[in-house]
Amino acid sequence: MDQVLYIYNTLTRIKEPFKPIAAPHVGMYVCGPTVYGDGHLGHARPAITFDVVFRYLQHLGYKVRYVRNITDVGHLEHDADEGEDKIAKKARLEQLEPMEVAQYYTNRYHDAMDALNVLRPSIEPHASGHILEQIELVQKILDAGYAYVSNGSVYFDVRKYHEDTHKYGQLSGRVIDEMLSTTRDLDGQSEKHETADFALWKKAAPEHIMRWNSPWSVGFPGWHTECTAMGTKYLGETFDIHGGGMDLMFPHHESEIAQQCAVTGHGPCKYWMHNNMITINGQKMGKSLGNFITLDEFFTGNHPKLEQAYSPMTIRFFILQAHYRSTVDFSNEALQAAEKGMQRLMQSYKTLKSLTPSKTSSIDIKEFRQKCYDAMNDDFNTPIVISHFFDIAKVVNTVNDHKATLTKADLDDLKDLYDTFLFNILGLKDEASGNNTQIVDGLMNMILDVRAQAKANKDWATSDKIRDSLSDLGIAVKDGKDGATWELK
Repeated sequence: MDQVLYIYNTLTRIKEPFKPIAAPHVGMYVCGPTVYGDGHLGHARPAITFDVVFRYLQHLGYKVRYVRNITDVGHLEHDADEGEDKIAKKARLEQLEPMEVAQYYTNRYHDAMDALNVLRPSIEPHASGHILEQIELVQKILDAGYAYVSNGSVYFDVRKYHEDTHKYGQLSGRVIDEMLSTTRDLDGQSEKHETADFALWKKAAPEHIMRWNSPWSVGFPGWHTECTAMGTKYLGETFDIHGGGMDLMFPHHESEIAQQCAVTGHGPCKYWMHNNMITINGQKMGKSLGNFITLDEFFTGNHPKLEQAYSPMTIRFFILQAHYRSTVDFSNEALQAAEKGMQRLMQSYKTLKSLTPSKTSSIDIKEFRQKCYDAMNDDFNTPIVISHFFDIAKVVNTVNDHKATLTKADLDDLKDLYDTFLFNILGLKDEASGNNTQIVDGLMNMILDVRAQAKANKDWATSDKIRDSLSDLGIAVKDGKDGATWELK
C-alpha cells in the first residue's frame, strides 16, 4: 500500500511530506558519539530514534545510505574552542595513546548498541580518518571569504556570513544580531574577531597530543568541520536527512549549515531531525554534568540510582514509549512500568502463536495495520504504534479466553503485524527467546503433560504440587478447555 510519510523538519518547524532528492535512494547523516567514555542513556536515545527511522525507510522500500560518525578528535571540553580535547584529556589521565582510548570506547559503544538491537550504519567514518577532507573544506571557506587565519588557527567569520546571508541562527532560533552586538572582544583579548566565531582549525599547543600538518599550522580540526566534510564526502553536497540530539542544534548543527552555505550557497540537507533529551530530575543527562548512568550500569543494575537491573529491550521499549521529540525523564518507576509493558506484549505474541483458529472471526482486526502505518507516517509516532499493540494484546487474550474467535488468515495477519511493526520496525525482541527457548518450551510441555496425566488419574495432590512448585519459580499455569498453558508471572 502507498504510504505518505510526514517528517517534522526542525528548520521549517512544520511537518513536511517526505520527498527524497533522488528516490528511491535516501541519504541520512546522524551525529554519533565522542568516544571518551562509556555510552549512557542519552546516547541510546538518538541511536534508537534514528535506528527506527532507518528501519522504517527501508521497510517503505527506500535504499538508505546511513552515515553515523565517530568523533575521535577535535571535540574540546564544554563544546568550546578552548581547553583540552576530550579524548586527549582521557588519554593523558589514563596514560594511554588517544587512539587507544577512542578504540576502546568505540568497541564499548558498539557492544551497547548491539545489545539494544541498533543496526550498524551503512558507513561509520572517523573524524581522525578524514583530516585531508577537513583541511580542504577549511580552505574552501577561506577562499569564499568567510574565514580568517589568526595565529595559526582558522576561525569562521560569523558576522560577515550573517550580514551576507542572514542565515546564522535559522535552525536554533538564536537572535544572532543580539549575540554579535554584545559579544565583541576588546582588541588583543582573543584570536577571534568575535566570541561568536568558531574554530575551523586550531593550532596545537605544545602539550596537545593529536596534531596534523596543515597550510596554517600543525594542529587539529574544529569539532564542526568533521560532519560537514564527511557528510559531503559520503552523501553529497545536499542529502535528505540530518539527525542528532537537540543539544547539538546550537552550536554544532548551526555551524554545519554555515560551513556548507559558505561553500555551496545552501545547507547540507533537506530535512533536519532532532530527538529531545533524556533528563534526570528535569536536568539533561550528560557526561559533562556528571549525572549520567551508563548503559552497562543499566544492564547490570550497578548504580546507586537504580533499584534493579534493566535489560536492553526494557531500555529500548522505555525510549520508544515516548515520541522522539518529547523529553523523557528517568525514574525507576517508569522503567519498571516499561519492563511490565514489554513483557505483556511479548507474552501476547507467545499466546497468539498457540491459538487455535476458528472457521469465522468475531472481531475485525483489519484496521490495526493501517493504524500502525498512520502512526509511523505521522513523524515516526512510536508510542501510538505501541498503544495499538496493547489493543492487539487484548484481542489475543480475549480469543485465548474463548470469548472471541479468529480465522487462520486473521491469526496469520496478527503474527505478521508483530513481525513487521514490533520486531522489524521498532526493533524489539523477546529477550526470553534465546538459544535455549526450544529446550525450555520442551521441558515445560513435558511437565504439563505429566500434570495432565496426574489430573486424568485423579491424582490431585501431584497435579497441585506441580502447579504450586512452578508458581514458586515464577511460572503461572492456566487451565483451559484446550489444556494447560504457562507464562512467566
